[in-house]
Amino acid sequence: MTILGLNAFHGDSSAAVLLEGQLVNALEEERLTRIKHWAGLPVLAARACLNGNQPDHIAISRDPKAHLADKILRAGLRPRLWARLASRATNSVRIAQVADVLRAEGISPKDPANFHFVEHHRAHLASAFFASPFEEAAIVSIDGFGDFSSVMWGIGKGNQIQVRGSVLFPHSLGIFYTAFTQFLGFRKYGDEYKMMGLSAYGEPRFADRVRQVVRTEQGQCRLNLDYFTHHSQGVEMT
Repeated sequence: MTILGLNAFHGDSSAAVLLEGQLVNALEEERLTRIKHWAGLPVLAARACLNGNQPDHIAISRDPKAHLADKILRAGLRPRLWARLASRATNSVRIAQVADVLRAEGISPKDPANFHFVEHHRAHLASAFFASPFEEAAIVSIDGFGDFSSVMWGIGKGNQIQVRGSVLFPHSLGIFYTAFTQFLGFRKYGDEYKMMGLSAYGEPRFADRVRQVVRTEQGQCRLNLDYFTHHSQGVEMT
């Protein structure tokens, strides 16, 4: 069985191919377009990873229907955000049309029904666990946001994943790293990993102050939103 996985319409768009559960190819679209953090549909990367073959399944790491009620409720209570949310809705429409666009590019599963929209963090969990050598493992996904979640954790066993919990918008450890990366002078999207790496060389001199910004509370990470703008103004991933 061949599975083509896609990260599309998000920074660092990419494609990967698993053959019988083993990762055989993976490529970011920026390597071919030569545009850093390219964020469209990774057609070139998909073709390169497939190497002339057609997949049995195609999965995209987004599901526009995930947490839809939460998204609608938040939008309905905040009319001032409607203009910004319109761009997010446009992005969701593009995701929903991916199967048609890929088909026009000559990329489609052997059975048209085998095109899957996978909630973002479930895709992270799956890519880590199902390609691992472990029969059972604790699994966790932490990033900025994807399908209204920022953290998800659970248990992988055999060919199943059981989600045990998640953290929803607007709280996010990834956004905490984005904000601090900007605070330290790295203004553009994509430099957060530098701060993660450098943190291992530092001393926790400001731990008490940082805990005024981010904390854990009843098994959830929580931001002090007075220090952030993503929930009111959005974040530019450029």
